Amino acid sequence: MPSTHFCLTPLAVGLMLLAMNVSAATLTPTETHIVAAVKARSDAALQLLERSARINSGTMNHEGVKAVGAVFREELEGLGFRTRWAEMPAAMQRAGHLIAEHEGNQGKRVLLIGHLDTVFEKDSKVPLWERHGERVHGQGVYDMKGGDVIIIEALRALKAAGALDNTRIQVIFSGDEEKAGSPVSLSRADMINAAKNSDVALAFEATVRQNGQETATVGRRASGGFLLEVQGKQGHSAGIFSQNAGYGAIYETARILNSFREELIEPDLTFNVGNILGGTDVQYSDAEAGGKASGKNNVIARSAVAKGDLRYLSAEQRDKTYAKMRDIVARNLPGTSARISFTEAYPPMAPTPGNYRLLQMYSDASADAGLGNIAAIAPGERGAGDIQFVAPYVDSLDGLGAAGKGAHSPEEELEIASLQRSTIRTALMLYRLTR
Repeated sequence: MPSTHFCLTPLAVGLMLLAMNVSAATLTPTETHIVAAVKARSDAALQLLERSARINSGTMNHEGVKAVGAVFREELEGLGFRTRWAEMPAAMQRAGHLIAEHEGNQGKRVLLIGHLDTVFEKDSKVPLWERHGERVHGQGVYDMKGGDVIIIEALRALKAAGALDNTRIQVIFSGDEEKAGSPVSLSRADMINAAKNSDVALAFEATVRQNGQETATVGRRASGGFLLEVQGKQGHSAGIFSQNAGYGAIYETARILNSFREELIEPDLTFNVGNILGGTDVQYSDAEAGGKASGKNNVIARSAVAKGDLRYLSAEQRDKTYAKMRDIVARNLPGTSARISFTEAYPPMAPTPGNYRLLQMYSDASADAGLGNIAAIAPGERGAGDIQFVAPYVDSLDGLGAAGKGAHSPEEELEIASLQRSTIRTALMLYRLTR
């Protein structure tokens, strides 16, 4: 059943604030109530995290993803949200997404983003849940069921303080963030549509602590790739480098890739070659992330293929890089030709002024609650995430989830106290956004 709602007296609020060492002078009476409501739910919040974590929800365990969604759906409905499960086409082989909406006409329209799936599939040997003192270890506790719980508990604190009424808030918990369904134009359609009807998007991937300070994410680099296909003239190796025979496909490939290294390096841009095949005959398969190549030492290579990863921070940087790479590819050595094509799985989340304004608001909420300032983590230090699909449409902030370490590994763990800290910050920020 959904957790029971409660009401705190002003005296109880004041006593709890004293216990938390929070200065009421920096908060309004409603905000002090919100903070106290979060504190009162700390044990229950951890129990909610445990309930969700004890269900394996690897991306391909569709029933598990839906079961975690059902846990959170019940909580959101208990808070007055209208919910639905967005199914994906069977051919996509993804579980779908939980979508919840709270209707109103007051303040900013806010979109809150989390995900239900983890990288740990059903056959994983990683324990679902283990508590060790003030930390918990388990599948997805840090990435990112802790963030999902923070969203729900922040909304619950607003409800307890009478501050959720008439707010316009959407929640989307995707079921395939760790391996987005293809095509993403379909698997992320609901999220993009929600962003287009929002003023602000907040995502709750795990926070990162740097030099003892917790951070938030104002930018994330795109995740994409490139495919380089090169042709040369097959012939006797004795004629290599001659005007007639040319340089062959492998030398041309080496020239292109080395020119990338010499000419393209700049901040926030990386381009890694993960696979290269060359010879007389080449067969490459995306499905296998590899292929076959054959050739002889005394034969000039006729074909070569190189597949790589490409990451950048803005659409402008992407377009400039694409143009430079195409220019390099076109400077063919004699007897060769080449072409390059690009893919983009996750668009960039550029660190815009609007994103920095949201960071300042989040940091102010944290400082006002006595939890310290929040810094921006360098965009190049975060991987790809769902926030990137909405960032082109709305001011966005990510990394508002729980603190911990070891994401995607058997050592994944969450710091229990961070649930309370992040929930307080989030609840105060939501209150201020929706006035």
